[in-house]
This record gives sequence, C-alpha cells and structure tokens, in this order.
Amino acid sequence: MKSNEEVKDFWEGTTNKDFPVYGGVMRYFPLALKEVARISVQGNKQHNDGVSFLYWDRKKSNDHADALARHLMNAGYRDDDGMLHTAKVAWRALAMLQLELEERLNFPEDY
Repeated sequence: MKSNEEVKDFWEGTTNKDFPVYGGVMRYFPLALKEVARISVQGNKQHNDGVSFLYWDRKKSNDHADALARHLMNAGYRDDDGMLHTAKVAWRALAMLQLELEERLNFPEDY
C-alpha cells in the first residue's frame, strides 16, 4: 500500500477536509445513496447466501462496464428482482471508480 504521503499527492496535496463527503455527496443525493445501499443488501443476499453482514466479493462479478451498460439500457424500469435498473447503474459506476482508484493508489487486492 502507498504511504499516506503518496496517497495525499494523488489528490494534489489536499486533505480529507477538502472533500466534503457529507455536504458534497450525502446531502446532494440522500435518496439515491439509500437506493444504492439497497442494491448492496440485495446483491449480498444474491451472491453471499447465508452471510449476514455486507460483503462485496469482488471475484464474483468483474464485468462492471458491461453490467452497467445492460442496466442503463433498462433505466426507468425495475429488474427481475424488483430493484431499479438505474440504482444498479449507480452501484456499478461506484464499483468501477472504487477499483480504478485502488489500482491507481496500489491498494492491496484484499483491501
């Protein structure tokens, strides 16, 4: 894993205080984030049967761009499991971004 200094340099010397996660994301999109959290719960039930805690098993689905596109083509409708396709688009986009940032920052695979 990169040192704190290297991670800090990735964002051009800024600190966590410069990124208002609550004010700049959670307050903007509270309903959308809640729906994405529902996708996480549903996905956990689907892919991690019997696991009571949320766990993203990254080895079970790596086709985020293709899955995102499939769900985007059905935006505005519900999937077979009753969840909104648009929420699944958001989940896949977040997954892609998370993995890209972890790779850029050389995070260990089991992070």
